[in-house]
Amino acid sequence: MDLNKLRKEIDAIDNEILKLLNKRMKIVKKVGEIKNSSNTPIYRPEREKAIIERLCGLSKRENGILQKEHIEAIFLEIFAISRTLERQERVAFLGPVGTYTHQAAEHKFGANARYLPLLNIEAVFKAVHNKEAKYGVIPIENNTEGVVGITLDSLKKYDVKIVSEICLDIHHSFASLQDDLSKIKRIYSHPQGYNQCLNFLETHGLLDIEFIPTESTAKAAKLASKDELSGAICSKIAAKLYNVPLLFEKIEDNLANRTRFIIISDFKTQKSGNDKTSVIAKTPHKTGALFDLLKKFKDRNINLLKIESRPNKDDTFNTWFYIDFEGHIDDKKVSEVIKEENMIWLGSYIKEC
Repeated sequence: MDLNKLRKEIDAIDNEILKLLNKRMKIVKKVGEIKNSSNTPIYRPEREKAIIERLCGLSKRENGILQKEHIEAIFLEIFAISRTLERQERVAFLGPVGTYTHQAAEHKFGANARYLPLLNIEAVFKAVHNKEAKYGVIPIENNTEGVVGITLDSLKKYDVKIVSEICLDIHHSFASLQDDLSKIKRIYSHPQGYNQCLNFLETHGLLDIEFIPTESTAKAAKLASKDELSGAICSKIAAKLYNVPLLFEKIEDNLANRTRFIIISDFKTQKSGNDKTSVIAKTPHKTGALFDLLKKFKDRNINLLKIESRPNKDDTFNTWFYIDFEGHIDDKKVSEVIKEENMIWLGSYIKEC
């Protein structure tokens, strides 16, 4: 087999791919002009999902080598570049750069988006609410630590909508300028990251040394890069960003550790046929009130996915409920139960988690 010949074939195919991509992007710019004239949202997750499903089916029918994850990786970046050409929109996320939230944001919006890293979750909500950013990316729950309370509280407080969700496998690493663990005097980490790696810390005699909590695992890596007697529990991307050597790559107790992120914006997504709806519900302070609420879902054959109670944060001990369930606001039975119970609709979006 002639290697040079094969390389020439690849070069010829690459040339054709580039021509087709340029052709696609010219059409994308025309689509952007139409959307801009009507102020239509650029991000259409249901449309992107339909394209990927169609292409996966085509690849399967033609016995293609590319699997779903390969097609997604290629076309999510194409979609991200397309959105940039249609309209430059800012994406706020829980920063700093190098966090898992940054990774989630890039997963949806690509490396070339206009990013706005912010130092706390509520700041992301404020940025979207005040139109300083079109989209916001924030964590909402982890399968080890549970829900992120400030995210639920901010959903109640700010007039934004959930338009998409992302589920990412989270792998914590241990990074340090010091290769002798016995000389490490302190560990930087976000509290959630720290708590998810207790077995590793105990096994390596690091559980009893000083723990310094940080706003993010990326901040932990940044601090460790300036402290030779410290270590950081952080992501690989953060360790690389701040040039802190990795001593251990995967240290979390639960190797199935996953975090669910949500994307917030100011519009309603269209039905995809596989949707999830999030709401806030309040019940009267009386016996059986929660039972009566849940029965409304059962009577309509609506499958509940999650229910979390949150305090009112006033001088009472009353609570409100964050609820996820299957369906879309445009489904009759969903709109009926929301209206009947006077719920606050937080968004309907493609179910990915």
